[in-house]
Amino acid sequence: MGETSSKVHLLEEQPPDTRPTTTKTSKKLALLPLIFLIYFEVAGGPYGKEAAVGAAGPLLAVLGFLVFPFIWSIPEALVTAELATAFPGNGGYVIWADQAFGPFWGSLMGSWKLLSGVINLASYPALCIQYLKLVFPLLSSGLPHYVAILVSTCVLSFLNYTGLTIVGYTAVTLGVFSLSPFVILVLFAIPRIDFKRWLCLGQKGVEKDWTLFFNTLFWNLNFWDNASTLAGEVEEPQRTYPKALFSAGLLTCLAYLIPLLAATGAVPLDQGNWVDDYFADVA
Repeated sequence: MGETSSKVHLLEEQPPDTRPTTTKTSKKLALLPLIFLIYFEVAGGPYGKEAAVGAAGPLLAVLGFLVFPFIWSIPEALVTAELATAFPGNGGYVIWADQAFGPFWGSLMGSWKLLSGVINLASYPALCIQYLKLVFPLLSSGLPHYVAILVSTCVLSFLNYTGLTIVGYTAVTLGVFSLSPFVILVLFAIPRIDFKRWLCLGQKGVEKDWTLFFNTLFWNLNFWDNASTLAGEVEEPQRTYPKALFSAGLLTCLAYLIPLLAATGAVPLDQGNWVDDYFADVA
């Protein structure tokens, strides 16, 4: 007992440790970068929707991008907002599946989403080069085409490696850069718009491709749940996530719909031309 008491007494007499303590804190995503990160998770620009007009005509394409968000995008975004605030971790949908059904289903969800993401993301550099080849014809085929895709993929991969804060503000810059040509296109199109062109169901003799039409809508307005994987990087996700998802949803719908109305209203319809990268020809 005496020995124990003396040890306690010595500990009490030691002066408190006044050395400064350093705690490593990571920067949290602000609202604006989060909005554009979600926007790039879903859309990334008004690209890739031209096939909807080629498949079903201007009227159904416009109605599709007007109605489909209420059928699919908004409900998916609301589910994401609710679950991301309830489980604010970077696991996102993996955490949801694990909590609901157990570790096996959470692991299966993560594996399938990884495979889906690899396949989906592989299409974006190729789509980007499709637009750039109209400005730089050298990139249209052959070795320069594949080198351009490889370089763009490596650059974007390196940006992801640098950290989410840099990626967030890069997304804002790229968002403004990708949307600015469409703002100019819309301004030039306004005096040339013929409202009757919006009511066209398609050219005579051109059969509607419903599979392509719905796949185009789904591909352009899906993947809102991917935003959940950022929940652990957001300050006060309970407040920030609903605002970010609402803003990104509004930006996505308007960025699809307004250029589509401008292009279909200002240019005579030739459905055969409405394929990927046709917006560059319209401009």
